[in-house]
Amino acid sequence: MSYTHLPKFDDLFVPILDYLNQYAEQAFQWRKLERPIADHFNLTEEDLALEYASGNGTVFLDRLSWSISFLVNAGLVQRPKRGVCQITAKGQELIETPQQIDGYMKDFRREYQKQRHQQMADTSSEKTAVAPVTEAIAESDATPSEQLNNAYEAIRSTVCEQILDTILSKSPYEFEKLVVSLLDRMGYGGKVADAAQVTKASGDGGIDGIIKEDVLGLGRIHLQAKRYKRDNGIGREDIQKFVGALAVAQSQKGVFITTSYFTKEARNYVANLNGITTIVLIDGEQLAGFIYDYGLGMQEERALVVKKMDADYWDDMLDSD
Repeated sequence: MSYTHLPKFDDLFVPILDYLNQYAEQAFQWRKLERPIADHFNLTEEDLALEYASGNGTVFLDRLSWSISFLVNAGLVQRPKRGVCQITAKGQELIETPQQIDGYMKDFRREYQKQRHQQMADTSSEKTAVAPVTEAIAESDATPSEQLNNAYEAIRSTVCEQILDTILSKSPYEFEKLVVSLLDRMGYGGKVADAAQVTKASGDGGIDGIIKEDVLGLGRIHLQAKRYKRDNGIGREDIQKFVGALAVAQSQKGVFITTSYFTKEARNYVANLNGITTIVLIDGEQLAGFIYDYGLGMQEERALVVKKMDADYWDDMLDSD
């Protein structure tokens, strides 16, 4: 699901300051600002539950966290103790003219990143590479977490394109073997030995692979695999033939996988099968994504570990008087 409709982290500056200013004498656990700030933008619980594709947490809470951090660094919000925030006198002064806050924060971020660049340049052996990175961060409307997520998505998208190109260079039979291996990798078949098998190339009756769901083979998932060029869509007729093949095989579960796409008519037909037969459609984009995510034929090039503070660990320590 897309989260592009959510407010950016710099859109939160004014609402955060405005809310804290209403309770200027109070200090708040920063996470308790999530709901009132979300209400300012009329966000739903579903909006707040949206997560980054990389698994790096929920998007809105991440943006809220970075927004508060920037406000703290700019001196408009303070942290009386860990995890707690409160508006400062400077913040109270600026919120009286909220139209000035965006300009103030942009100037602060630019100066802050300039100082960070200088610190990094003083210690970096690759000084020429530092400036473009920090300048991009200073001008971006994305949080550092989002920039990391965007980089991940860009890499994933590029590799998925390579996956599809490679599949199209292989034989149809190799493609059938690939999709059977993928379903097996995804856990269909559980711990059943030899649960996944490719049917014989001739006389397969329109079934390219079978996944046994239990030891006795009473439950089975039948597969159809079409290695088509990306602009050659799968229509309703192809799906109807597959439904017929499932009926002959006395199966009610089918997965139709293609390197191309399914037409609207094909998807509508599947949506209206009224539950007698369940068919899952996987197009080329989804296929490549599954192959990438489940690591089929993939090598891990680099693992980047992003850490955050363990709240339970630090909260157990006594605060300073």
